[in-house]
Amino acid sequence: MRYFLAILACVALDQGVKLWTVANLELYESAPLIPGLVELLYVQNTGGGFSILREHTWLLTIVTAALMAVIAVILWKKIFPHPLAMWTLTAVLGGGLGNLIDRVRLGYVVDMFNFQFMTWPVFNVADILVVCGVIGFAAYYLLLDDKVRPHPAGKREAGRRKEGSGDGRADHPADGQ
Repeated sequence: MRYFLAILACVALDQGVKLWTVANLELYESAPLIPGLVELLYVQNTGGGFSILREHTWLLTIVTAALMAVIAVILWKKIFPHPLAMWTLTAVLGGGLGNLIDRVRLGYVVDMFNFQFMTWPVFNVADILVVCGVIGFAAYYLLLDDKVRPHPAGKREAGRRKEGSGDGRADHPADGQ
């Protein structure tokens, strides 16, 4: 239940910032957020990250919906039950749903955060959630998953056979040795 509530909070935060941006800025208008670092700049992105597949919003909508459905099933079935995996996938799902809502409702994604000290695509709260969630989940999967998840019985037995006497069987007192 807490992951579901967190997903709703992520979507609400993303949509709230987007609604504020649209209500307070004209298209391509900017306003300072942290002067010299980040400004709010209202843009409409019909593509994905870095405007990839611009003007193919329908394809991005289908792909995003499919990926969000897969992540929802992974969360629901707790395929990765560790809290770090669950929270990072929650962030990805919340962000993905935030951008999916825009694509379905508007035909584009509202972006607003623009770095002033470097050239970088304008992005939004959903993008932050997706990027942080993916990086966090990748770190979990690569560094922790095999250490925190129980191994199936078959893998444990195979490991014991390798450590045995060399005849392919584990050394056990019942073997008569």
